[in-house]
Amino acid sequence: MSKTSNALPLIPLLIAFGAIQGSAAEQFSIVNESFLGQGHTASRPVLARHSPASVLTAPPAPQGLEAEMEAVQANLASLFADRRGTSLFRQLPRGVARGAVAKLMTLIASAEAGRAQYDAVQHAARIKPGKRPTQMTLGEIYDWIARTPGQQHAIGRYQFIPATLKRLARHAGAKPGDLFSAKMQDRLAHQLLEEAGLSAMIAKDMSRTDFMNNLAKIWAGLPTSSGKSYYHGYAGNRATMTWAHFDAEMARIFPS
Repeated sequence: MSKTSNALPLIPLLIAFGAIQGSAAEQFSIVNESFLGQGHTASRPVLARHSPASVLTAPPAPQGLEAEMEAVQANLASLFADRRGTSLFRQLPRGVARGAVAKLMTLIASAEAGRAQYDAVQHAARIKPGKRPTQMTLGEIYDWIARTPGQQHAIGRYQFIPATLKRLARHAGAKPGDLFSAKMQDRLAHQLLEEAGLSAMIAKDMSRTDFMNNLAKIWAGLPTSSGKSYYHGYAGNRATMTWAHFDAEMARIFPS
């Protein structure tokens, strides 16, 4: 869940869609099919040009991580509060194709979800859901989270953590009975992109580098401009692509 400053005087913690163990950590689909992927970890809110190395400290205990992850994502959301809960595509300036957003989401998923994609479940979750995430309703996912405290719950192509999932669903007007389908996951991920500053970047109100750093604060598999994950070393987290690759892909998707 990447990029900005206003660092709070609290310990940064593992962010976004679930803490992982080991670089290129193994995650599992609901049918116990292993795949290579990368989860997320969260830190305290910081602004786009803030150096990640200056805020990293000893990782916290797993319990309570998800609340700290949400603090980072909520901080990013507050930077673009006027755009929360609205349709991303209605905000995109003319000439910006939906295909560009889809390519960005695929790039993010390549760093986060591995082969399981929309059915990805955080590898550290000891008790997996009883069926594939895309076959579950939001309410069933909330029930699984409530029944399995003390473990990681990042889920789906974009590794949503519980508090963020509920927050995004609420802003999108999604109901507990709605299916956690690929379409739903993309819809919720659109809001995260907007909260990271997508429209601001497209409108030239934010640099592409700052936007990329904001993305890296949401998704730990993405590198910051330092070349490392914003959460490098936490529970084995590392960037799963180089900054050069990330930058080249972003320049291809969003040419200046």
